[in-house]
Amino acid sequence: MTPERTTRPTALVTGASAGIGHEFARQLAARGHDLVLVARDRARLDAVAAELTSRYAVSAEVLVADLSDRAALQAVAERVADTGRPVDVLVNNAGYGQRRSFLRNDVAVEEAAFDVLTRAVLVLSHAAGVAMRERGRGRIVNVSSVAGFIASGSYSAAKAWVTTFSEGLASELAGSGVTVTALCPGFTNTEFQERAGISKPGPAFLWLDPVELVSDCLDDVDKGRVVSVPGLQYKAIVGLLRVVPRSLVRSRARLVRR
Repeated sequence: MTPERTTRPTALVTGASAGIGHEFARQLAARGHDLVLVARDRARLDAVAAELTSRYAVSAEVLVADLSDRAALQAVAERVADTGRPVDVLVNNAGYGQRRSFLRNDVAVEEAAFDVLTRAVLVLSHAAGVAMRERGRGRIVNVSSVAGFIASGSYSAAKAWVTTFSEGLASELAGSGVTVTALCPGFTNTEFQERAGISKPGPAFLWLDPVELVSDCLDDVDKGRVVSVPGLQYKAIVGLLRVVPRSLVRSRARLVRR
């Protein structure tokens, strides 16, 4: 469904049907943004759209897309680039959890994860960056992870790429009126682990609340921060990871994988 044009800003959120993406959609709606909701499950997207339009009196457009599919991704990119219906905030949140280590996994699954976690971020950020720079305003949020600061398989590598890519894009867009923020959360209480078949590791204090996480990130976006690390515990962990020898980081990562 295509909503009528309004004067409200519009936010497009990928992976919007649950977890952090759903919370981004909810908080942006509460701030008065119309929404474009992207995920693979139409029934869940329709339910989120109905919930948020009823609660916040905004419009919500639903785009069903598997971002590992190039044609589907291109359709989302075209919506981001649509000058007649501008997207003011892009949240690249779509995730891809995996149960197996790289060499134990099917390479086709690894390729699909790579496409969702990195290629989709690249393609949608390009579409948004060009369109937003021409308008002289806009916000891009790329959901990365604290995992990007360690060395733990292809997921860790993909998230390291997202953070570095976001930093580079932020520099390219400096002074244009467009900001880029990489959100780097740690463990977060969502259904991500359950859907990926992954147990919830670590002590309770390491687990973040998604409401506070997204609120803190949007505050950082408002302040123009390029890297947003929610939670004092993870700020301390990331600060430590930046200075300890990489050999030590790799050895600790081996224990985490086990």
